[in-house]
Amino acid sequence: MSKDKLWGGRFTQPTDKFVEEFTASIQFDKRLYHQDIRGSIAHARMLGKQGIIPMEDVEAIIHGLQQILQQIEAGTFDFSIALEDIHMNIESRLSASIGEAGKRLHTGRSRNDQVALDIRLYLRDEIVDISTYIDLLIDALLVQAEQNLDVIMPGFTHLQTAQPILFSHHLMAYVEMFKRDRARLDDCLKRVNVMPLGAGALAGTTFPIDREYVAEQLDFAAITRNSLDSVSDRDFALEFMADASILMMHLSRFSEELILWSTSSFKFIELSDGFCTGSSIMPQKKNPDVPELVRGKTGRVYGNLMALLTVMKSLPLAYNKDMQEDKEPLFDTIDTVKGSLKIFGDMIREMRVYEANMRRAAGQGFSTATDVADYLVRKGLPFRDAHEAVGNAVKYCIENEMDITELSLAEWQLFSPYFDTDIFSAITVEACINARNVPGGTARERVWSEITRCREGK
Repeated sequence: MSKDKLWGGRFTQPTDKFVEEFTASIQFDKRLYHQDIRGSIAHARMLGKQGIIPMEDVEAIIHGLQQILQQIEAGTFDFSIALEDIHMNIESRLSASIGEAGKRLHTGRSRNDQVALDIRLYLRDEIVDISTYIDLLIDALLVQAEQNLDVIMPGFTHLQTAQPILFSHHLMAYVEMFKRDRARLDDCLKRVNVMPLGAGALAGTTFPIDREYVAEQLDFAAITRNSLDSVSDRDFALEFMADASILMMHLSRFSEELILWSTSSFKFIELSDGFCTGSSIMPQKKNPDVPELVRGKTGRVYGNLMALLTVMKSLPLAYNKDMQEDKEPLFDTIDTVKGSLKIFGDMIREMRVYEANMRRAAGQGFSTATDVADYLVRKGLPFRDAHEAVGNAVKYCIENEMDITELSLAEWQLFSPYFDTDIFSAITVEACINARNVPGGTARERVWSEITRCREGK
């Protein structure tokens, strides 16, 4: 018989043991215990306020739930697979503890709107935590940018040397990315922070509940407006996971650069030993395992998003058991993002920068060629003609195995009569950087201005 189930009244045979294990979610949704208890307390208070259940039952329910919370946090609460999920585990224990009053708690609600409430409460809390970790990572980047404000490095396109830039400018590019990630999560939070309880199984309830009161108790900004949508909506989780995927993509891009920069071929930076491992066979190795793992974990976050999109893509209204599959990818995404952000912020804060190596590389690969073309334009030559003249100069240098900075004035004038003695001061890497004094440019003044704006919260 299924009389031990809270829903077992109409069943005459027990649930198959394997089916019981296969359909249970308590193994992973028990992490929702705090939100489930908080939501139940708010629901109970509303039931009492509305005169739906006696106030003495409300007091007993709240006291019983608080005791269960203490038991769970103390590790003395035994979770049962037979009771399927966190909601039924708590409700069953409550009824066993306080008797008849505990059985009144579920009045006017369903597991469908209850789980929707719990997930929103949980995700709301986690978004706040993740945003804090983003802020800490941004702060670590700002510290490095301030400490290395004048360090010069090569900028790249196609992973080929392009133009010299400030290392601080490069770091500030990631600050911009993570600020956008933060803003996306802030915006996502608006759609998470909507209260679904009161939708019932799918059609609302016949009891005179006060949904706005519950929303106020739980600090929700609004209530959902359609009962069908309330229990079947997981857009808010998908939006978060899409935002998390973009965030992990930014961490992965940064990881790729840190991995390259820490090689002996680049030697631009060195990661602290605490964030690296060695080789079991090669004693000289120092492997950048943390950025490599973050780069790898990005794929699982993408996969979690695709998993939930696939679950939701064909579901008719309203709730379907398929939606139980929302939690594991959501929980894994939250854990992965939080862990990646925390370890990244600490790693960046301890990162060592090799200024001389960056400066040396910045002067290689004809990185100032564009500035030579700009020099000729300022002398009056059309840009396309200037571009061709500098291209010929670069070809000459390649053929003669020399750098563009080694050309004599006579050699410069082989390619254009516009060249004069001021060409030598115009094409130093310092001059090239300082010349880009436009909003968003790599000039020291502009980079410092952006660091200041970020410090001021703008």
